[in-house]
Amino acid sequence: MSASTRLQLLGHASFRITTPEGRIILLDPWLRSNPYVPVELREQERADLVLITHGHDDHFDPELPALLARTGAKVVAPAPVRFYLYEQGVPPGQFEPMNVGGGIDVLDLRLTMTVAQHAAHVDLPEDKTGFQHEAVGYILGFSDGTVLYAAGDTGLFGDMRLLADFYRPTVALLPIGDRYTMGPREAAYAARLLRVKHVVPFHYGTFASLPGTPEQLQAHLTPADAVTVHALRAGDTLELARLIP
Repeated sequence: MSASTRLQLLGHASFRITTPEGRIILLDPWLRSNPYVPVELREQERADLVLITHGHDDHFDPELPALLARTGAKVVAPAPVRFYLYEQGVPPGQFEPMNVGGGIDVLDLRLTMTVAQHAAHVDLPEDKTGFQHEAVGYILGFSDGTVLYAAGDTGLFGDMRLLADFYRPTVALLPIGDRYTMGPREAAYAARLLRVKHVVPFHYGTFASLPGTPEQLQAHLTPADAVTVHALRAGDTLELARLIP
């Protein structure tokens, strides 16, 4: 058993989470063809659960069916992404079907799917797209008391305060790149709505169209917010239970 929940940034918007029980969760794995993931981390040989927030190709590895076949991991995704994976040969029994607002107990944790403000699709061969859908986020409640809000790609929305009231997250993963998601200013306001004291920014500094920075995020926070920004580099790991007050 690991000492606590551990969060590792693989690169861009892909994370590896190790639960206190030693289970491995991959969040939005874009791995083998991702130039922002260190070479030694592009092959993930073990996974117990894969969480997909949406089907855009910087979050959704085209080789995911092979990873699922190799690891036998359960997978949670928005329904249209699930239907696409069915077509790719992933067996229905490997999914944990759910929808926004619902929760399940899986791998000794409580998982809830939340709304996100981000239109999405799956990229198909011959430069086509399909399986249009709205992105989602996730709340993960772990046995060590860590409650992680993985926002996914999203804009700022007022119901983040409801997530704070109901789930009481201790750490939030927030996009800060701007243009396609929240920028630093919006993410700072999101941290206030969520009432979290720890934020891990992602989805920035990789593509030229994502200019937001952790420094800008910190500049939009005040001392009264008492928020720590954890600017992880690809490969860095953060122990989350030690962040609980």
